[in-house]
Amino acid sequence: QVQLVESGGGLVHPGGSLNLSCAASGFIFSVQGMGWYRQAPGKERELVAGISWTGYNTYYTDSLKGRFTISRDNAKNTVTLQMNSLEPADTAVYYCNKWVGVPFNWGQGTQVTVSS
Repeated sequence: QVQLVESGGGLVHPGGSLNLSCAASGFIFSVQGMGWYRQAPGKERELVAGISWTGYNTYYTDSLKGRFTISRDNAKNTVTLQMNSLEPADTAVYYCNKWVGVPFNWGQGTQVTVSS
């Protein structure tokens, strides 16, 4: 049974940083491209960043302007998202899942709130 457990969210002031983590189990993580998604209130879920199974290839949505970094540890079955220079527009619930293809069942996500 696939499980995706996101953690690391919280309340942060504008300009602050957070490091999100996703613990994956129930599938062969080391050969699966992974992505981080977010869903803001009243908006559809969107892909924020993706990383290939090797970790060599990454993708970021244009709006991030280099503020986020995705990485993975195939030995620990984890994918992380380092978020810097956070803005109120980054407020959302963040999820991890496949980078491409039919997604697994979504986890509960982790809430990120950027507010002064």
